[in-house]
Amino acid sequence: MRRRMQKQKRERPEFDQKLIDLRRVARVVSGGRRFSFRASLVIGNRKGDVGFASAKGADTAMAIEKAFRQARKYMISVPLTSEGTIRHEVSAKHSGSRILLKPARKGRGIMAGGPVRIVCDMAGIRDITGKIVSRSTNKLNNALATMKALQKLKM
Repeated sequence: MRRRMQKQKRERPEFDQKLIDLRRVARVVSGGRRFSFRASLVIGNRKGDVGFASAKGADTAMAIEKAFRQARKYMISVPLTSEGTIRHEVSAKHSGSRILLKPARKGRGIMAGGPVRIVCDMAGIRDITGKIVSRSTNKLNNALATMKALQKLKM
């Protein structure tokens, strides 16, 4: 007798996730190099909640899972207007990165690049102008500066 596998409907996860950076890193020990993986991940529900974390693991799946758990722990809530933008201009600095975020008119979209775009998208911001003011190309610092800027927003 042959059994048929019924297609199970997959539940949609609570948070969407986007990988910003995945790198192989090494530490030097007496026998040579030990390799591990570092994952930098942004999660959000696109309704005002967003989190960012970076974690290391023995393989990529372990690093991503660990980063996801940490990002859930350090989530922030972003106050959005009814038009899907932020209420006022805000800037923030983290390490060598400086970020400027400005509200945009309805229908303009996310005018930002790199990690700023990903963080704003995961937060659910539909219309925003973002600018990396510094010359820093470090994705982690740019993402952390964006998170700091979003934390500064007033209700």
